[in-house]
Amino acid sequence: MNTYPLLQIDAFTTQPLQGNPCAVVFDADSLDAETMLAIAREMNLSETAFVLHSDKADFRARYFTPAEEIPLAGHPTIATVYGLIETGRLNLMADHQSITLELQAGVIHVEIYSEKTPHCSPCKVKRIVMAQKKPIFLETFAAEIVMPVFGLQTEDALPGVPIQVVSTGTPQLMIPVRELDILRRINMDIPAYTALRRKGAFFSPHLFCLGGATERGNTFARHFGVPPDSPEDPFTGSATGGMGAYLWRYGLIEKPVFVAEQGHWMHRPGEATVEVIGAREEIETVKVGGPAVTVMRGELTI
Repeated sequence: MNTYPLLQIDAFTTQPLQGNPCAVVFDADSLDAETMLAIAREMNLSETAFVLHSDKADFRARYFTPAEEIPLAGHPTIATVYGLIETGRLNLMADHQSITLELQAGVIHVEIYSEKTPHCSPCKVKRIVMAQKKPIFLETFAAEIVMPVFGLQTEDALPGVPIQVVSTGTPQLMIPVRELDILRRINMDIPAYTALRRKGAFFSPHLFCLGGATERGNTFARHFGVPPDSPEDPFTGSATGGMGAYLWRYGLIEKPVFVAEQGHWMHRPGEATVEVIGAREEIETVKVGGPAVTVMRGELTI
């Protein structure tokens, strides 16, 4: 039997039992992909992160849903870096510092903003910000094909812009809708969704609108996985990055910095700051950041 240190961390929130929970398994170099997937099923969260040694970056991580491995994800990145700090594997040396993290999608940069005071031991992490991969705008889909999959009408789609796969490391299907109430009416047809996913080269769909669930938010979204393994996600960092790139490219936001909200109707409200870097037609990266909080500590024995 082997034991592995384990934390469960809520990302994109400062409040326990809100945001998106992620299990983070440390010292996982001896685990193979099959075992990691089995552990992700055991955790039964939208993602489980495994921290490994890296020859290319400061740390390496692999992310698994209960159904499959995902090349890049937001809330596991926030949770992993927060967990590295919590366990003393990463020491905070300044109010603002950067590390590199090797993922299946490649090496990314992560910034850590902390509150450093003479009585701060350890320092309080205020925000962890990941710089996602350069956005790629891929396949488009007709609204009359996509919207009925989610129990919606063709005219519920935001007019004048495409339904399109965007990847900042993980390809996500961007589905903008006209208003917030449309998101409340989603009723996914699982067989139809499974067929759509089989046809399109995307990992999961991100339905969103301008305007938040609260006054703080500039956008609100719902994100769906692969039922029954991972139905709806409380907060999706990678898709939020793709959404930010989409909104900026198609002129739907005036400023490249905004607040994204998700998960409020699941009783797990989450919030991220989003910053799009680059011109509308030549976006370099999207930065997605937020806080995190540890809710569980233990050991995994297998």
